[in-house]
Amino acid sequence: MKTIRVGLGLFLAFFTVALATAASDKEEAQKQVVESGQTLDNFTADPEMTWFRDHAKDAKGLLICSSVVKAGFILGGSGGRCVFVAKGEHSWNGPAFYTMGTASIGFQVGAEKAQIILLAMTQKAVDSLMSSSFKLAGEASVSAGPVGTGTGATATDFVSFSRSKGLYGGVDVSGAVIKPTDDYNKAYYGKTVSPIDIISKGSVHNQTAALPLISKVAKLYGEK
Repeated sequence: MKTIRVGLGLFLAFFTVALATAASDKEEAQKQVVESGQTLDNFTADPEMTWFRDHAKDAKGLLICSSVVKAGFILGGSGGRCVFVAKGEHSWNGPAFYTMGTASIGFQVGAEKAQIILLAMTQKAVDSLMSSSFKLAGEASVSAGPVGTGTGATATDFVSFSRSKGLYGGVDVSGAVIKPTDDYNKAYYGKTVSPIDIISKGSVHNQTAALPLISKVAKLYGEK
């Protein structure tokens, strides 16, 4: 009987911790969605992001990283969390949650933290985000987006824009590893889902908390 009670106690303790972790993940995921909307506001309001505003509508989706830090993320390297929203056949799909991290993300001198948005310009870019992980400038090409009106961007899978302490184009994401954050996706949608379910199949409905972000992305694309 004592063994049963001990076993039951351990199970309940584990179950309680699991519930608390899931609740925490959901809160953090929701916070990430809100911060992604704020990041998009910052980019669209920035007078130096003319090319971004004019050409974002040509992208198949946006990977928004609201806070990428120089150190202290993955194994002491640089990185942060991101969300991806994509244009579906009839509606906007997402957000899907990701992490970006590597010791090789290049920060401009003096920069410790940045906001980054990657425009997914090709189907290959979208497909790469459906994989378990991929490397920018490895499995998918990436180029830095022009500042101001710019002269255009090289044909590439991703076009990267960054804002860091008032510096533009100050973060080189070549070599960054991007992979889905499965625990956030599960906590946010209340079930086990993959980026394929969220983005490609569009079988997961937008959560109410994501509607402000979706609305901002749609407006960037010229939709009302």
